[in-house]
Amino acid sequence: MSVPEDVGCKNEECIKKDECKRQLIYKNKTAREVKSFGGNKQKGCGKFIAING
Repeated sequence: MSVPEDVGCKNEECIKKDECKRQLIYKNKTAREVKSFGGNKQKGCGKFIAING
């Protein structure tokens, strides 16, 4: 199931958090909804959206 691009992510452990649009919209409070996806210190999640992508 696809997750809309305006859903933010609050996962602070994800290795790709600093490159992800979901983390950015969570931090700047523009996310419609906030979730935590499966990223960890070794890998990013399957819901990653590149900031410059």
